[in-house]
Amino acid sequence: MSSGPKRVAVTSPQTRVAHARRMLRRRWRAPRLEPGEALRARQLHRVQRRIGAVTLLVLFALVFGLPLVFAAAPGLDELRVLGVPVSWALLVLLPFPAMVVLARWQLRRAERAEER
Repeated sequence: MSSGPKRVAVTSPQTRVAHARRMLRRRWRAPRLEPGEALRARQLHRVQRRIGAVTLLVLFALVFGLPLVFAAAPGLDELRVLGVPVSWALLVLLPFPAMVVLARWQLRRAERAEER
């Protein structure tokens, strides 16, 4: 048996905290639902996924359709209101308010689906 110095592991406080957190965390498991609740949850998920898909399609039509409008109507660059080209005004005034309206519309539809 050796009578030499005892070996000690030296770690920083951050490492000790990280190791302690890892030991405290358990594997997360999804809660089990009753068969009727599981069916309702699946139906609600399907409805909300469909609502989200429609909302995304409208958003893509808005974002990618605006350049098509500009390409189809090249005169918008020359047409000016208060010295500002109409195409610029459309870029500033149309997309973001439309996205806010679209977001509220999607939220209301999703909430109505949950209430039913």
